[in-house]
Amino acid sequence: MKRERLLQFGALLWLMSVWILLWGNVSWGNILGGLAVGALIMVLMPLPRVPVEGRVHFLPLLRLAVMFVYYSIQSSLQIAWLALRPGPPPVTGVLRYQLGIKSDLVLTLCIDVLNLIPGTMVLEIDQVRRIVYVHVLDMGSQKAVSQFYRTVAQLERLFIEAFERDSDWKPSPWHNRDQQYDDPAQEGSS
Repeated sequence: MKRERLLQFGALLWLMSVWILLWGNVSWGNILGGLAVGALIMVLMPLPRVPVEGRVHFLPLLRLAVMFVYYSIQSSLQIAWLALRPGPPPVTGVLRYQLGIKSDLVLTLCIDVLNLIPGTMVLEIDQVRRIVYVHVLDMGSQKAVSQFYRTVAQLERLFIEAFERDSDWKPSPWHNRDQQYDDPAQEGSS
């Protein structure tokens, strides 16, 4: 219960900060108004509970952030080169990758990072099998395809190190709940 209250307090501070940024100046009126509006939003439009099934490890999280910035810069330069170079447009296509991420929350974060890297866009997610289908801008060579797989594998490893170490993993009661309703074998056994 203590952790949940801390998260609610953090969300309230975040909403207050957004309110202050929208008004453009810090004053007691904006602080109190932001707290009031934030509390109203949290009461009238509560977010669903998201199960947190692991722990955050800050050093791997920092490595993840550094690698994200590195991959963003690298792919931005590659896209700029593809746009400026003479010759035909690059060969594009869809590649699939099976992730070893267990938590839906961490899977969502990983997909968000993949979408933010220029030149890639996640088109479909098979949530049960943890397979993502990603549109890749440059598939003109085996080297480019291999680079995509190395990038996703490293991001996956960093996400698991930062959020889902086996030693810290505690599945929530809601883990895989939706898959039970979708599985025809489960329905026949009830």
